[in-house]
Amino acid sequence: MKPLERLPARPEFKPRGSALARFILRCFGWRLSFDGLPARQGVILVYPHTSNWDFVIGVLAKWALGVQIRYWGKDSLFKVPLLGAWARWIGGIPVDRHSKHGVVGQTAAQMREARERGENFWLAVAPEGTRSLTPGWRSGAYQVAVQAGVPIGLASFDVPTRCIALTDFVVPTGDAEVDFATFRAVLGDKQGFRPHLASPIRLKP
Repeated sequence: MKPLERLPARPEFKPRGSALARFILRCFGWRLSFDGLPARQGVILVYPHTSNWDFVIGVLAKWALGVQIRYWGKDSLFKVPLLGAWARWIGGIPVDRHSKHGVVGQTAAQMREARERGENFWLAVAPEGTRSLTPGWRSGAYQVAVQAGVPIGLASFDVPTRCIALTDFVVPTGDAEVDFATFRAVLGDKQGFRPHLASPIRLKP
């Protein structure tokens, strides 16, 4: 089995983030491991997702890194006054979980258009799709990367080490067996707040 192509981070794609957010994370014992992004567009798969605290830490990490990251969220969240506006402000993209309506294809097209314009477009997704134990990952974000031809960043919140890491970037082949073997090699030992709820790193059967 041929390993995926690894991409190095580029210093010019390492923006200066919020010192306040970094300070807050340090107060709670968290540290960041990040050297920069390899390109202006891509998909970040975040694992594991087992607690509501993941969102709080994720938002703080986004501000601390200074990276313009978008994310998919339940459409109902964006319908709540003020909360919906705030969710969009921090990069949220509303998604109806019960009806895809071409979300994957539309997002992939938006990334290709951003590449043509030289604009940033990174999408971060927790592929488990829920804090509960599931048989595997949803395929949407992975397929966005494959269809758009963009790299995948593998991010983790590892509670035992209190480390938020975004250092591994790979070029997906479109062969799920090959790609997910690499995902497991990078993320397989990471533990969330509730390790027993972490879903296996594989596509849902």
